[in-house]
Order: sequence, then C-alpha cells, then structure tokens
Amino acid sequence: MGEAVSSVNKAAWKPRVVQVTRDPRSIHVAILLSLYNGEAFLNRQLDSFIEQTHGDWTLYWRDDGSTDSSRAIMLSFQTNRGAGRCVEIDVGSSERLGVTESYVRLLEAAPAGSVIAFADQDDVWLPEKVARGVDGLSRASDDAPGLYCARQILTDRALKEIALSPFIPPPVGVLTALAQNIATGCTVMMNDRARRLLTEMQPAPPFIMHDWWAYLVVTAAGGTVEIDQSPVVLYRQHGQNAVGAPSSWWRRACAAIRRGPGAFMDIFRSNLSYLLEHRRFLDPHVVAILAAVQNGLGGGKLTRLRLLRRFPHLTRASFSERVLFRLWFVIG
Repeated sequence: MGEAVSSVNKAAWKPRVVQVTRDPRSIHVAILLSLYNGEAFLNRQLDSFIEQTHGDWTLYWRDDGSTDSSRAIMLSFQTNRGAGRCVEIDVGSSERLGVTESYVRLLEAAPAGSVIAFADQDDVWLPEKVARGVDGLSRASDDAPGLYCARQILTDRALKEIALSPFIPPPVGVLTALAQNIATGCTVMMNDRARRLLTEMQPAPPFIMHDWWAYLVVTAAGGTVEIDQSPVVLYRQHGQNAVGAPSSWWRRACAAIRRGPGAFMDIFRSNLSYLLEHRRFLDPHVVAILAAVQNGLGGGKLTRLRLLRRFPHLTRASFSERVLFRLWFVIG
C-alpha cells in the first residue's frame, strides 16, 4: 500500500474536466475483478478504487484459485475500508477457470442497469478513471451496446514510468475488430446493453481475452466504441502480466512475427466463426460481410487478394501491421 507515483510524468497527459450529461450519482458502476496470486500489488489497486472521484461503485470479485494471500487481502478489504461495497462471487470456491471465463462469471453476477468496469489486480487507477468512463458512455444510446477504453501509463513494478501506451486508432468496423484489439482490458468500461449482449453470446471465442471479446461483440453488433486518448491507469509491466503491453511498434511487430501466420490466422478464423455462430444478434448486413470473408478464406491466394481489395477495412492499424496482416491473410 501507499506506493509513490511521483515518477509519473504529469506533463505527458492533461486530464480534462469531466462533464457527465446525466447526474453521476444516478450511474452505478460495477467493478469486476478476477484474482489469481495477486498479493504483491493488490492492495494498491484497491486503494485506487477508494480514491475514485466517482463514488457510486460496487466491487464484484472472484478468486480464481489463488495459492497466495490474495483472497485474505480481499476479505480484509471487504471488512474494513471497502465495507458495504464488495461482493464475492463463487464464495470459497477454489475452481480455476482462467481469466476470460472468470470474468464471464462476474458479468453474470453484475446487477442489471450498471455500468461495467473491468479491473486487473496489479494496476493503479488514476482518480478520474471511472468518471471519464461514465462520461464517455453517456454519449452512447442505452438501447445499443457501448464500450469505452483509454490509454495507459506503462510503468515498471515499482510504478516508475516507462512510456505512454500507443495512440489508440479509431474503430472502423467489425472487419478490423476481427484482426486486432484496441481496447486494453484494465481501461474497458461498458454499458448494460453490452453486458447483456456478452452474457447472451457466451462462451467467448477461444484464443482471445475478455477485453478483445467485448470490443469484438460491441463492434459487430453496431455499438459505440468511445476512445479516450488520455491515460487513466498506471499499467504495471512486471513479467507476470496475463497480457503485457509492448511499448513500441517495433516490439509489437517482433511479437507478431514470432507468433507467425498460422497462430494469427487461427485467431482470425476463430473470431469470424464465433460471430457467424451468433448471427442472430447481428445486423444482416454485417452477417453478409462476415459470410463473404469466410467464403473467401476458403479460396486460393488470388481470391484472398480480391477479398482485401473488396473490403479495405479488412486490415490492422499501423502501416507495418497492415503489410504483415495482408501477407499473412493471403498465405495463412
């Protein structure tokens, strides 16, 4: 507890004044936290929940089979400084589900009508993180799924700043969402319509985490994705992250090359099949596009090249990623 954050370069970002169009006191936020052997950093994350400027929240948490003191730390928080605003899911269970399925359980337990906020066990939320998400989601219709995500300040395990996470590219549709996730889980918030859609469309597709799943589903269902280019989280990089955040395009490119075309296209095909299996939740126009892509993938290299020309949004964000994606799409 009480780790210093003075090393963060405040000049790297400028928080804006949050203006919520609805009374913020009427918007309840359900923070979802899945734990697994997180004792080293958990208390500081819990402190940052208490420090939020938006005070109407409840923490729904689940221990995913920890063998350290994570659950004991949470029970202490639940009894003391978090009293009255913590709900444990699967009380006393030692079942190990994995990250995504654990968050599915938490989504099912979250109360209807709440704004959802995914949380990791080892980060630190900046004080206006929840308020900014509520503000962003207030611009989405309650009748359509809405998702908010933001940038992060990447730090080492002691919260010393490493870099600001990369600029988040604007969402351009479901085809791009098939190939790349732009929503980092520790920043993701979503409205109740998105929560209901995810619970109705479970289980999640294999290979991807809960944040990409949420982004994929909201985009495919014609929802709104609100991007915040200001950081809202101190995102620790410490070697035990479920998923880390490479701080440069070069590192991301190297990681992609190491995975190779086979692994990448397995994920792409899996996401595509998942959406088509849940076509009843999607607009018929979206379904027709997805079916055309799936059919084209069954053809030869020339057919796939034609598919890329037909659908320019079948791509990734940066120039180097687009080149690599097109190559792998054709040969993978």
